[in-house]
Amino acid sequence: MEKGNLMTSRTPVCKVPYWTYMREIDRCEERMVSAIWRVLHSGRVILGAEVLAFEREFAAYVGSRNAVGLNSGTDAIVIGLLACGLKPGDEVITVPNTAVPTVAAIRQAGGDPVFVDVDPETLLIDPARIADRLTSHTRAIVPVHLYGQAADMESILAIAEAAGLFIVEDCAQAHGTRYRDRMAGTFGKVGAYSFYPTKPLGAYGDAGACVTSDDSASAFIRAYREYGTREGVAIMARGMNSRLDEIQAAVLREKLWDLDPALERRRRIAEIYDLAFRGTRIKPVGKPHEPGSARSHYVYVIRIGKDRDLVRERLAALGIETRIHYPVPIHLMPGFEFMGYPKGSFPEAERGADEILSLPMFPGMTEEEARIVSKAVIECAV
Repeated sequence: MEKGNLMTSRTPVCKVPYWTYMREIDRCEERMVSAIWRVLHSGRVILGAEVLAFEREFAAYVGSRNAVGLNSGTDAIVIGLLACGLKPGDEVITVPNTAVPTVAAIRQAGGDPVFVDVDPETLLIDPARIADRLTSHTRAIVPVHLYGQAADMESILAIAEAAGLFIVEDCAQAHGTRYRDRMAGTFGKVGAYSFYPTKPLGAYGDAGACVTSDDSASAFIRAYREYGTREGVAIMARGMNSRLDEIQAAVLREKLWDLDPALERRRRIAEIYDLAFRGTRIKPVGKPHEPGSARSHYVYVIRIGKDRDLVRERLAALGIETRIHYPVPIHLMPGFEFMGYPKGSFPEAERGADEILSLPMFPGMTEEEARIVSKAVIECAV
Protein backbone atom coordinates (compact mmCIF):
# COMPACT_ATOMS: atom_id res chain seq x y z
CA MET A 1 0.00 0.00 0.00
CA GLU A 2 1.27 3.50 -0.83
CA LYS A 3 2.45 5.41 2.21
CA GLY A 4 0.21 8.33 1.27
CA ASN A 5 -2.82 6.00 1.17
CA LEU A 6 -2.08 4.31 4.47
CA MET A 7 -5.13 5.78 6.18
CA THR A 8 -7.65 4.49 3.64
CA SER A 9 -7.80 1.09 5.35
CA ARG A 10 -8.30 2.54 8.82
CA THR A 11 -11.42 3.59 10.62
CA PRO A 12 -11.56 6.28 13.31
CA VAL A 13 -10.52 4.93 16.70
CA CYS A 14 -12.40 7.52 18.76
CA LYS A 15 -12.66 11.25 19.19
CA VAL A 16 -9.76 12.45 21.33
CA PRO A 17 -9.83 16.24 21.74
CA TYR A 18 -6.61 18.17 21.91
CA TRP A 19 -7.96 20.07 24.92
CA THR A 20 -11.31 20.70 26.57
CA TYR A 21 -12.51 22.18 29.83
CA MET A 22 -15.89 20.44 29.65
CA ARG A 23 -14.73 17.41 31.63
CA GLU A 24 -13.41 19.74 34.30
CA ILE A 25 -16.79 21.47 34.48
CA ASP A 26 -18.51 18.11 34.88
CA ARG A 27 -16.31 17.47 37.91
CA CYS A 28 -16.35 20.84 39.64
CA GLU A 29 -19.36 22.73 38.30
CA GLU A 30 -20.91 23.19 41.75
CA ARG A 31 -17.73 24.79 43.14
CA MET A 32 -17.35 27.11 40.15
CA VAL A 33 -20.96 28.24 40.25
CA SER A 34 -20.64 28.84 43.98
CA ALA A 35 -17.49 30.94 43.44
CA ILE A 36 -19.19 33.07 40.79
CA TRP A 37 -22.27 33.58 42.96
CA ARG A 38 -19.95 34.54 45.81
CA VAL A 39 -18.67 37.42 43.69
CA LEU A 40 -22.10 38.49 42.47
CA HIS A 41 -23.45 38.64 46.01
CA SER A 42 -20.38 40.44 47.40
CA GLY A 43 -21.47 43.81 46.11
CA ARG A 44 -18.10 44.37 44.43
CA VAL A 45 -17.14 42.93 41.05
CA ILE A 46 -13.93 44.91 40.32
CA LEU A 47 -10.73 44.67 42.45
CA GLY A 48 -12.40 43.24 45.50
CA ALA A 49 -11.73 40.51 48.02
CA GLU A 50 -11.31 37.72 45.45
CA VAL A 51 -8.47 39.46 43.61
CA LEU A 52 -6.68 40.28 46.85
CA ALA A 53 -7.05 36.71 48.09
CA PHE A 54 -5.90 35.18 44.82
CA GLU A 55 -2.87 37.46 44.69
CA ARG A 56 -1.90 36.40 48.21
CA GLU A 57 -2.48 32.69 47.52
CA PHE A 58 -0.73 32.64 44.15
CA ALA A 59 2.30 34.50 45.50
CA ALA A 60 2.55 31.90 48.28
CA TYR A 61 2.24 29.05 45.78
CA VAL A 62 4.99 30.43 43.54
CA GLY A 63 7.22 31.47 46.42
CA SER A 64 7.27 35.18 45.65
CA ARG A 65 6.64 38.07 48.01
CA ASN A 66 4.10 39.72 45.70
CA ALA A 67 1.61 38.84 42.98
CA VAL A 68 -0.45 41.41 41.08
CA GLY A 69 -3.47 40.24 39.08
CA LEU A 70 -3.79 41.61 35.56
CA ASN A 71 -6.01 41.36 32.50
CA SER A 72 -3.73 38.98 30.56
CA GLY A 73 -0.32 37.38 30.33
CA THR A 74 0.54 39.81 27.54
CA ASP A 75 -0.09 42.76 29.84
CA ALA A 76 2.00 41.00 32.48
CA ILE A 77 5.04 41.09 30.18
CA VAL A 78 4.36 44.69 29.09
CA ILE A 79 3.93 46.06 32.61
CA GLY A 80 6.66 43.82 34.01
CA LEU A 81 9.18 45.25 31.54
CA LEU A 82 8.09 48.81 32.32
CA ALA A 83 8.33 48.12 36.05
CA CYS A 84 11.95 47.12 35.52
CA GLY A 85 12.71 50.42 33.80
CA LEU A 86 12.58 49.52 30.09
CA LYS A 87 12.86 52.61 27.90
CA PRO A 88 11.94 53.12 24.22
CA GLY A 89 14.64 51.67 21.99
CA ASP A 90 16.06 49.31 24.62
CA GLU A 91 16.86 45.89 23.18
CA VAL A 92 15.26 42.82 24.72
CA ILE A 93 16.62 39.36 23.99
CA THR A 94 14.14 36.53 23.50
CA VAL A 95 13.40 33.65 21.10
CA PRO A 96 11.60 33.50 17.73
CA ASN A 97 9.74 30.22 18.45
CA THR A 98 7.25 31.59 20.93
CA ALA A 99 3.68 32.83 20.82
CA VAL A 100 3.23 36.24 19.21
CA PRO A 101 2.22 37.86 22.54
CA THR A 102 5.77 37.51 23.90
CA VAL A 103 7.20 39.69 21.16
CA ALA A 104 4.15 41.92 20.80
CA ALA A 105 4.45 42.73 24.50
CA ILE A 106 8.11 43.72 24.13
CA ARG A 107 7.14 46.05 21.31
CA GLN A 108 4.20 47.46 23.25
CA ALA A 109 6.53 48.25 26.16
CA GLY A 110 8.74 50.22 23.76
CA GLY A 111 11.49 47.64 23.45
CA ASP A 112 13.18 46.27 20.35
CA PRO A 113 13.09 42.45 20.33
CA VAL A 114 16.35 40.70 19.48
CA PHE A 115 16.16 36.99 18.74
CA VAL A 116 18.47 34.20 19.83
CA ASP A 117 18.34 30.68 18.42
CA VAL A 118 17.34 27.74 20.59
CA ASP A 119 18.76 24.50 21.88
CA PRO A 120 17.89 21.77 19.34
CA GLU A 121 16.85 19.29 22.03
CA THR A 122 14.62 21.48 24.20
CA LEU A 123 13.78 24.33 21.78
CA LEU A 124 14.41 26.65 24.74
CA ILE A 125 16.65 29.72 24.51
CA ASP A 126 20.29 28.68 24.12
CA PRO A 127 22.34 30.65 26.67
CA ALA A 128 25.52 30.00 24.71
CA ARG A 129 24.16 32.15 21.87
CA ILE A 130 23.12 35.15 23.98
CA ALA A 131 26.57 36.74 24.20
CA ASP A 132 26.71 37.15 20.42
CA ARG A 133 23.53 39.27 20.51
CA LEU A 134 24.55 41.68 23.26
CA THR A 135 25.04 45.33 22.31
CA SER A 136 25.30 48.62 24.16
CA HIS A 137 21.51 48.90 23.80
CA THR A 138 20.68 45.52 25.36
CA ARG A 139 18.67 46.04 28.51
CA ALA A 140 16.74 42.84 29.26
CA ILE A 141 16.25 39.13 28.62
CA VAL A 142 12.82 37.51 28.37
CA PRO A 143 13.40 33.75 28.60
CA VAL A 144 10.36 31.71 27.59
CA HIS A 145 9.68 28.58 29.64
CA LEU A 146 8.34 26.81 26.59
CA TYR A 147 5.96 23.83 26.81
CA GLY A 148 6.19 23.95 30.61
CA GLN A 149 9.93 23.21 30.83
CA ALA A 150 12.14 25.84 32.46
CA ALA A 151 14.93 27.51 30.55
CA ASP A 152 18.49 27.20 31.85
CA MET A 153 18.06 29.99 34.39
CA GLU A 154 21.42 29.43 36.10
CA SER A 155 23.29 30.27 32.89
CA ILE A 156 20.91 33.09 31.96
CA LEU A 157 21.22 34.69 35.40
CA ALA A 158 25.02 34.62 35.14
CA ILE A 159 24.89 36.34 31.75
CA ALA A 160 22.41 38.95 32.96
CA GLU A 161 24.43 39.73 36.07
CA ALA A 162 27.66 40.12 34.14
CA ALA A 163 26.05 42.41 31.54
CA GLY A 164 23.87 44.40 33.96
CA LEU A 165 20.59 43.20 32.43
CA PHE A 166 17.26 42.51 34.08
CA ILE A 167 15.11 39.43 33.45
CA VAL A 168 11.37 39.17 32.98
CA GLU A 169 10.41 35.50 32.75
CA ASP A 170 7.66 34.49 30.34
CA CYS A 171 5.86 31.92 32.50
CA ALA A 172 2.72 31.69 30.37
CA GLN A 173 3.21 27.91 30.02
CA ALA A 174 4.99 27.24 33.30
CA HIS A 175 2.48 27.12 36.16
CA GLY A 176 4.00 24.74 38.69
CA THR A 177 7.23 24.40 36.71
CA ARG A 178 10.30 24.07 38.92
CA TYR A 179 13.94 24.64 38.14
CA ARG A 180 16.30 23.28 40.79
CA ASP A 181 13.77 23.53 43.61
CA ARG A 182 12.51 27.01 42.70
CA MET A 183 9.36 27.90 40.85
CA ALA A 184 9.51 29.51 37.43
CA GLY A 185 8.97 33.23 37.75
CA THR A 186 11.14 33.68 40.84
CA PHE A 187 14.53 33.98 39.13
CA GLY A 188 14.11 37.27 37.29
CA LYS A 189 13.00 40.59 38.67
CA VAL A 190 9.47 39.81 37.43
CA GLY A 191 7.68 36.64 36.37
CA ALA A 192 4.81 37.09 33.90
CA TYR A 193 1.98 34.56 34.01
CA SER A 194 -0.98 34.00 31.71
CA PHE A 195 -4.17 32.32 32.90
CA TYR A 196 -5.62 31.83 29.42
CA PRO A 197 -8.13 28.94 29.61
CA THR A 198 -5.78 26.31 28.11
CA LYS A 199 -2.98 26.95 30.62
CA PRO A 200 -2.25 24.55 33.49
CA LEU A 201 -3.89 27.15 35.73
CA GLY A 202 -6.51 28.60 33.43
CA ALA A 203 -9.37 31.03 33.96
CA TYR A 204 -12.64 30.92 32.03
CA GLY A 205 -11.57 33.98 30.07
CA ASP A 206 -8.50 36.21 29.86
CA ALA A 207 -6.41 36.78 32.98
CA GLY A 208 -2.78 37.16 34.00
CA ALA A 209 -0.44 38.18 36.80
CA CYS A 210 3.05 39.40 37.60
CA VAL A 211 4.99 37.91 40.49
CA THR A 212 7.93 39.70 42.04
CA SER A 213 9.81 39.92 45.30
CA ASP A 214 10.80 43.50 44.47
CA ASP A 215 8.37 45.70 46.40
CA SER A 216 8.97 48.78 44.26
CA ALA A 217 8.25 46.80 41.08
CA SER A 218 5.11 45.43 42.69
CA ALA A 219 3.91 48.93 43.61
CA PHE A 220 4.55 50.12 40.04
CA ILE A 221 2.61 47.21 38.53
CA ARG A 222 -0.28 47.66 40.94
CA ALA A 223 -0.60 51.34 40.05
CA TYR A 224 0.00 50.91 36.32
CA ARG A 225 -2.80 48.35 35.97
CA GLU A 226 -5.28 51.04 37.03
CA TYR A 227 -4.31 54.08 34.98
CA GLY A 228 -1.24 54.83 37.08
CA THR A 229 -3.34 55.66 40.11
CA ARG A 230 -3.35 54.83 43.79
CA GLU A 231 -6.65 55.26 45.60
CA GLY A 232 -7.95 57.28 42.68
CA VAL A 233 -5.03 59.72 42.60
CA ALA A 234 -2.60 59.62 39.67
CA ILE A 235 0.88 58.94 40.98
CA MET A 236 2.42 58.57 37.51
CA ALA A 237 1.69 60.10 34.14
CA ARG A 238 0.95 56.83 32.39
CA GLY A 239 -0.95 53.63 32.97
CA MET A 240 -3.63 51.39 31.53
CA ASN A 241 -6.68 49.37 32.44
CA SER A 242 -5.39 45.87 33.13
CA ARG A 243 -7.35 44.73 36.16
CA LEU A 244 -7.91 41.08 36.94
CA ASP A 245 -11.67 40.51 37.03
CA GLU A 246 -13.21 39.46 40.35
CA ILE A 247 -15.07 36.53 38.79
CA GLN A 248 -11.93 35.22 37.11
CA ALA A 249 -10.01 35.62 40.36
CA ALA A 250 -12.66 33.56 42.17
CA VAL A 251 -12.42 30.84 39.50
CA LEU A 252 -8.63 30.84 39.73
CA ARG A 253 -8.74 30.51 43.51
CA GLU A 254 -10.86 27.38 43.18
CA LYS A 255 -8.60 25.93 40.49
CA LEU A 256 -5.41 26.76 42.38
CA TRP A 257 -6.43 24.19 45.02
CA ASP A 258 -6.46 21.55 42.26
CA LEU A 259 -3.34 22.68 40.41
CA ASP A 260 -0.86 20.20 41.87
CA PRO A 261 -3.16 17.18 41.36
CA ALA A 262 -3.86 18.42 37.82
CA LEU A 263 -0.12 18.68 37.15
CA GLU A 264 0.32 15.11 38.38
CA ARG A 265 -2.33 13.96 35.93
CA ARG A 266 -0.51 15.78 33.13
CA ARG A 267 2.76 14.12 34.15
CA ARG A 268 1.09 10.71 34.13
CA ILE A 269 -0.13 11.28 30.56
CA ALA A 270 3.41 12.36 29.63
CA GLU A 271 4.84 9.19 31.18
CA ILE A 272 2.53 7.06 29.03
CA TYR A 273 3.63 8.93 25.93
CA ASP A 274 7.31 8.72 26.91
CA LEU A 275 7.13 4.96 27.41
CA ALA A 276 5.27 4.37 24.15
CA PHE A 277 7.69 6.39 22.03
CA ARG A 278 10.86 4.93 23.52
CA GLY A 279 12.84 3.20 20.79
CA THR A 280 10.82 4.76 17.96
CA ARG A 281 11.73 7.58 15.59
CA ILE A 282 9.33 9.84 17.49
CA LYS A 283 11.31 12.06 19.84
CA PRO A 284 9.67 14.00 22.70
CA VAL A 285 10.97 17.55 22.88
CA GLY A 286 12.84 18.29 26.10
CA LYS A 287 15.53 16.93 28.36
CA PRO A 288 15.27 14.54 31.31
CA HIS A 289 14.39 16.22 34.60
CA GLU A 290 17.22 17.64 36.65
CA PRO A 291 17.16 17.08 40.43
CA GLY A 292 14.60 19.42 41.95
CA SER A 293 13.13 20.34 38.58
CA ALA A 294 9.70 19.51 37.20
CA ARG A 295 7.78 20.35 34.05
CA SER A 296 4.17 21.41 34.06
CA HIS A 297 3.59 19.64 30.70
CA TYR A 298 1.44 22.46 29.40
CA VAL A 299 1.74 20.70 26.06
CA TYR A 300 3.38 17.45 25.03
CA VAL A 301 5.46 18.09 21.93
CA ILE A 302 7.05 15.46 19.72
CA ARG A 303 9.47 15.79 16.87
CA ILE A 304 8.44 13.73 13.87
CA GLY A 305 10.29 15.12 10.86
CA LYS A 306 9.46 16.57 7.49
CA ASP A 307 6.35 14.37 7.12
CA ARG A 308 4.78 16.03 10.17
CA ASP A 309 1.84 17.45 8.23
CA LEU A 310 1.03 14.07 6.68
CA VAL A 311 1.11 12.40 10.10
CA ARG A 312 -1.17 15.11 11.44
CA GLU A 313 -3.66 14.51 8.62
CA ARG A 314 -3.67 10.80 9.35
CA LEU A 315 -4.31 11.41 13.05
CA ALA A 316 -7.16 13.77 12.24
CA ALA A 317 -8.73 11.07 10.08
CA LEU A 318 -8.67 8.85 13.16
CA GLY A 319 -10.43 11.49 15.23
CA ILE A 320 -7.32 12.66 17.12
CA GLU A 321 -6.85 16.42 17.37
CA THR A 322 -3.36 17.92 17.42
CA ARG A 323 -1.78 21.37 17.33
CA ILE A 324 1.55 22.91 16.35
CA HIS A 325 3.34 25.17 18.86
CA TYR A 326 4.35 27.10 16.75
CA PRO A 327 4.17 26.58 12.97
CA VAL A 328 5.87 29.84 11.92
CA PRO A 329 8.78 31.44 13.82
CA ILE A 330 8.00 35.07 14.51
CA HIS A 331 10.88 36.45 12.42
CA LEU A 332 9.29 34.83 9.35
CA MET A 333 5.83 36.33 9.94
CA PRO A 334 4.80 39.21 7.65
CA GLY A 335 4.15 41.49 10.61
CA PHE A 336 7.78 41.22 11.75
CA GLU A 337 9.58 41.53 8.41
CA PHE A 338 10.82 44.94 9.59
CA MET A 339 13.24 43.13 11.94
CA GLY A 340 15.29 42.09 8.91
CA TYR A 341 15.85 38.43 9.74
CA PRO A 342 15.77 36.33 6.54
CA LYS A 343 14.92 32.63 6.46
CA GLY A 344 17.85 30.68 7.81
CA SER A 345 18.70 33.22 10.51
CA PHE A 346 17.69 30.83 13.30
CA PRO A 347 18.05 27.31 11.89
CA GLU A 348 17.17 25.37 15.03
CA ALA A 349 13.97 27.31 15.64
CA GLU A 350 13.03 27.02 11.97
CA ARG A 351 13.78 23.31 11.82
CA GLY A 352 11.75 22.73 14.94
CA ALA A 353 8.77 24.60 13.49
CA ASP A 354 8.79 22.24 10.51
CA GLU A 355 8.99 19.02 12.54
CA ILE A 356 7.08 19.39 15.82
CA LEU A 357 3.58 18.30 16.75
CA SER A 358 1.64 18.81 19.98
CA LEU A 359 -0.44 15.85 21.14
CA PRO A 360 -3.59 15.90 23.29
CA MET A 361 -2.74 16.90 26.86
CA PHE A 362 -5.12 18.02 29.59
CA PRO A 363 -5.92 16.82 33.12
CA GLY A 364 -9.27 15.32 32.18
CA MET A 365 -7.69 13.08 29.56
CA THR A 366 -7.81 9.39 30.44
CA GLU A 367 -4.86 7.02 30.45
CA GLU A 368 -6.64 4.89 27.88
CA GLU A 369 -6.93 7.90 25.58
CA ALA A 370 -3.19 8.52 26.00
CA ARG A 371 -2.48 4.93 24.97
CA ILE A 372 -4.81 5.25 21.99
CA VAL A 373 -3.10 8.44 20.89
CA SER A 374 0.43 7.11 21.29
CA LYS A 375 -0.39 3.93 19.38
CA ALA A 376 -1.99 5.92 16.59
CA VAL A 377 0.99 8.28 16.35
CA ILE A 378 3.39 5.35 16.01
CA GLU A 379 1.24 3.71 13.33
CA CYS A 380 0.71 6.96 11.42
CA ALA A 381 4.39 7.81 11.46
CA VAL A 382 5.53 4.64 9.69
